[in-house]
Amino acid sequence: MQTTSRVVRFHTLGGPEILKIESRAVPEPGDDEVLIKVEAIGLNRADVMLRRGSYLEKATFPSQLGFEAAGEIIACGKRVSCFQPGDAVCTLPGFNLSRYGVYGDHAVIPQAYILRQPAGLTNVEAAALWMAYLTAYGGLIEAGQLRSGEQVLISAATSSVGLAAIQLARQAGAIPIATTLGGEKRDALLTLGAGAVIATQEEPLGERLQQLTQGKLSCAFDAVGGPQVMDLAESMEPGGRIVIHGALSPESTPFPLKLAIKKSLSLRGYVYTEVTKNPRMLARAQAFIAQGIAAGVVRPHIDRTFALDDVVQAHRYLESNQQFGKVVLTV
Repeated sequence: MQTTSRVVRFHTLGGPEILKIESRAVPEPGDDEVLIKVEAIGLNRADVMLRRGSYLEKATFPSQLGFEAAGEIIACGKRVSCFQPGDAVCTLPGFNLSRYGVYGDHAVIPQAYILRQPAGLTNVEAAALWMAYLTAYGGLIEAGQLRSGEQVLISAATSSVGLAAIQLARQAGAIPIATTLGGEKRDALLTLGAGAVIATQEEPLGERLQQLTQGKLSCAFDAVGGPQVMDLAESMEPGGRIVIHGALSPESTPFPLKLAIKKSLSLRGYVYTEVTKNPRMLARAQAFIAQGIAAGVVRPHIDRTFALDDVVQAHRYLESNQQFGKVVLTV
């Protein structure tokens, strides 16, 4: 029986090189926790931001990291009632990263942050599922009220969240218009379901949106913010919805007051915890995503996998912004 376990920790803030693979005894779950034998780990921007000190949550040293993992439960605390050893599960983002991070051979996670692994996915795909797809589901379906036949703009579309949003928009019967900086990934985005692609460094966003939508854009799921919000508002139909879930633009984000009044627009911020902290909404999200998987519409797109031993290289690659989809560690 295995008695020692690898875990990735960092003891100071900084670049990828601060991540250290350390040895520890296999941890034991508390009363409301489960112990998972980790098979795959999904990397997220939150991991990078925690390591840098720019995340909403601040690291407590020595700090673990990582929200997303897939694997098998090997032990349960005495108050765990919904799971048992042998269950194939995924972790649900939202727990304390420093304390419960999943980078390692094993992870102890509160049962409130465990979901059963959806049928039809590999461990690598399951580890790439929930952060991206719950973010996209909540932003599009719940906050954005996206309906069949509508046109929806999805910015930063080559990210894992962007690709998930394209798939979920298609599942909802909507027409996704994807934006990306350059045109080199245009064909890949079209192949994965985008109805059209705008390369914002090569063509004017506002002009292209008007050409594509004739001023009838219903919804925008925006990871960028900044001045381009005015372009989105100009292209919106009456009653249009702008849902902003990121701030990639270094510039301030204006509120399009006159357009909002004229067109009865709504503009709101959104964070994935709106879904994870609402049991009814989470159940709706799980059902919708499971339907998409069963129908063959939903499938996480894996850009590249790294071994756990190569976690520093994986973080360097993640920060290079070369990826098209999800970066995953295998254990």
